[in-house]
Amino acid sequence: MSANKLALIRYKSIDECLKNRFRKWTLDDLIEHVSNALYEYEGIESGVSKRTIQADIQLMRSDKIGYNAPIVVQDKKYYTYEDAAYSISNTPINNADVEKMKEVVGVLKHLNGFSYFDEMSDLITRLENNLNKSTKQSKNCIQFETNKLLKGIQHINPLYQAILHERALLIEYKSFKANEASQQIYYPYLLKEYRNRWFLICKPKKKPQLMTLALDRILEFQELSNERFAEHTGVNFERYFDDLVGVTKSEKDRPSKVILHVDTYNAPYVLTKPIHPSQALLKQDETGILIRIDVVLNFELEREILGFGESIKVMSPKKLSGSIKRRLNKAVKKYSEEV
Repeated sequence: MSANKLALIRYKSIDECLKNRFRKWTLDDLIEHVSNALYEYEGIESGVSKRTIQADIQLMRSDKIGYNAPIVVQDKKYYTYEDAAYSISNTPINNADVEKMKEVVGVLKHLNGFSYFDEMSDLITRLENNLNKSTKQSKNCIQFETNKLLKGIQHINPLYQAILHERALLIEYKSFKANEASQQIYYPYLLKEYRNRWFLICKPKKKPQLMTLALDRILEFQELSNERFAEHTGVNFERYFDDLVGVTKSEKDRPSKVILHVDTYNAPYVLTKPIHPSQALLKQDETGILIRIDVVLNFELEREILGFGESIKVMSPKKLSGSIKRRLNKAVKKYSEEV
């Protein structure tokens, strides 16, 4: 048992006593209460010594652990808080803790310069922002995109553990197109976030190809301890999405050379926020810019292009250009119909 954990139990027990103003607490009373707490929470039957409680009180009074508890002795016998509203649970983080936490955040920010830690950048910023907010009582300086109505978030950690420890899963899943849910055995390989939605890349036991399951469509799942995990060879999951906008892809898909023309007004936006990391500027003139991206043709790419409306045009390939044109024509037709 961690000595720090036992100490925290003792501090909390003493705090509970001293907050209670309806009775008077002698040192023996505190010893008895702490001993009972240690037995209740950790099964320790030996109790606690008088010297230990006295040392705890002195430590709580000091700044060493940041409490500065106003513990006084009345009538040379009864222990209480001089401030009736005081509690160690209300104590703000002390300066030493703040500096240590800042050091940790600083280390994380330093590590964030390495490509392996790129995915931690938003987490580090959250930590730094929340630390400043809680310790300085300052305004919130940054807001992150969240979706409080999003389903499936509770699956992330157990799915992560299943991937980490290579455990097969029995998943009950209901896609948007299916009338009923189905159960299958899957081997999980990767969790992927796209636009604040989470997806599981896995392989069904009875099928050879990979599948992408949306976490918000997973109804239930459980680990199968007796099912042998099957690795999926031939795929580098760290680079699996490098040639992709979104998450829709099969193992056979290969990137296409996509040429896009962006008008002058939107050109600065696309240059400063590339549609894909492979984006390259081919030409720039008074009409706008011509860019190239090497990506798999999928639904998410089309949705990204359609999001630019009239400001972007697909120059090639013809397959993608034709698909965008058909969808735009359907959109125009809908606006032409009387409701």
